[in-house]
Amino acid sequence: MPEMTFAVRWPDGRETSHYSPSLVVHDYLETGGRYPVSDFVSRSSEALRVASERVRATFGFACTSAAHSEETIAAAAAAYDDGDVEVLRMEPALPQGAS
Repeated sequence: MPEMTFAVRWPDGRETSHYSPSLVVHDYLETGGRYPVSDFVSRSSEALRVASERVRATFGFACTSAAHSEETIAAAAAAYDDGDVEVLRMEPALPQGAS
């Protein structure tokens, strides 16, 4: 199962990087995309839950690293009342023509 990382910039300029055990994050976020904090939390949480369930389906257990990424994002988001989160990088990128 391919894994990935994605880096974001929070409204105050702080940058963080997060892990996903699946490329499914590409279905929820896009590099260069800007999302209101609450929308980013919702999208990333859903993506990480789906990724964790893919691990469960393959290996019989959920991915604790995906859960940690989800918790880290939620904790960081609690510091902001508003503003946008910008997705800086998603690695690996999807191949050209993939969606």
